[in-house]
Amino acid sequence: MIIQATGIEKSFGDLKVLKGIDFQADKAEVVSIMGASGAGKSTLLQILGTLSTPDAGTLQIDGTDVLHLSGKDLSAFRNLKIGFVFQFHHLLPEFTALENVMIPALIARRSDKDARSAAAALLRDMGLEERLGHKPSELSGGEQQRVAIARALVNKPSIVFADEPSGNLDTKTKSEIHQLFFDLRDNYGQTVVIVTHDPGLSGMCDRSLFMRDGLFVDG
Repeated sequence: MIIQATGIEKSFGDLKVLKGIDFQADKAEVVSIMGASGAGKSTLLQILGTLSTPDAGTLQIDGTDVLHLSGKDLSAFRNLKIGFVFQFHHLLPEFTALENVMIPALIARRSDKDARSAAAALLRDMGLEERLGHKPSELSGGEQQRVAIARALVNKPSIVFADEPSGNLDTKTKSEIHQLFFDLRDNYGQTVVIVTHDPGLSGMCDRSLFMRDGLFVDG
């Protein structure tokens, strides 16, 4: 198992959002998590991605007990092992597509030459070889999301977490982005965990889980 979470609980004030979640994922597996708004999907994704800490439970990622990492060690682990793709791509508007993808590699202290080469190769793989010098405002929504996916992959993470990655896209572009996740898994071997409301995307996944009121249930 590349992800092994057991008994994950999380409350915000008096509201218990996660009520003892167990979750596992294998290497190169694509897993979707579905459920109504407020079911706890995004909260779970943030905990699995080490962006949030649970109130109770254990979490191992690629053999590391991440809940016992803190500060710089946790940030370094996250930057190297985990990639994130969100509904809103969060590209930095003042930087080009190439520069946006380079940023995590530079944070990981890779050389400028290495970061630039890796970023350019990923963008070429995504059909954006003509768009490397364009800023986000000069790109379509689908192109911006492809840049965001390339940014998530530039450090060759073990896992990619995606939260509603196609929620803002038209039907054709949405279909292309969905297929891209599976192409990337086949080409790069990442485990992909996707929170989605889209039954079409969920149906493409190796495994689909359904959350209700902070627990996994039979859909």
